[in-house]
Amino acid sequence: MSAEQRAVSAHYEVGDLGERILAALRAAGKDVEHLAPGDLAPLDAFHIRGREATRELAALAHLTASQEVLDVGSGLGGSARFLAAEYGCRVTGIDLTEEYCGVATLLSQRCGLAALTSFRAASALELPFADARFDVAWTEHVQMNIADKARFYGEIRRVLKAGGKLLFHDVFQGPGGSPHFPVPWAGDASISHLAAAQEIQRLLESLDFRQRVWQDVSAKSLTWYRARVEQLRKQGPPPLGTHLLMGADAPEKFANVARNLEEARIVVVQAVYEK
Repeated sequence: MSAEQRAVSAHYEVGDLGERILAALRAAGKDVEHLAPGDLAPLDAFHIRGREATRELAALAHLTASQEVLDVGSGLGGSARFLAAEYGCRVTGIDLTEEYCGVATLLSQRCGLAALTSFRAASALELPFADARFDVAWTEHVQMNIADKARFYGEIRRVLKAGGKLLFHDVFQGPGGSPHFPVPWAGDASISHLAAAQEIQRLLESLDFRQRVWQDVSAKSLTWYRARVEQLRKQGPPPLGTHLLMGADAPEKFANVARNLEEARIVVVQAVYEK
């Protein structure tokens, strides 16, 4: 692991995360021995618009139970469990943060989805899989921490079958200037590597990906974040939420994402590409 990868992993590490999540679930009145994927959505849908965005992106893919999906940057496994539960497909998740992979495995076991989901610590720049292994590659809010975009998307292309789909829901650089920090993916600019959306479109075209869907969802994202910031201001954090992953400065990170969207410093896109 490179020094920058260690810095990224350290940014997301919490320590005793599994026990903290189980305690929060108990406080929220959940049976931690028999969880449903929806019980975890306030926490493990760790991206803008949460489960709503995951549901929208999945609907664009026309997934089936016969497909094998690679979730690149799977975090706590929320999207992987959603896809497995809703569509019956088998999902393999990789994430740079080993703690996340362990917690993702634990939560899948508690949801009865261990047979359809698996997680391992690995770099998105060196995917530990054979060529043409997967039907679908899925990624949400991951590439912002990766400088080498060509290698990131090139590795995804390598492990996709011919005709396979790349689906992403991601944050890109907007025309309004550099983002305000801290944000959920970075405390400062040292591990934030935003690229303009048009740059990513050109890169994917150069890698022989064919664009099927491109949706700018920045406006919806801003509405969602404004509501979330206001809720936190009025009610404080709930027992179970993504603030458990982001530390004491979670409210500042949330507020900065809203501000960055308002000032067009970031844009949010959902897209489908085909190999």
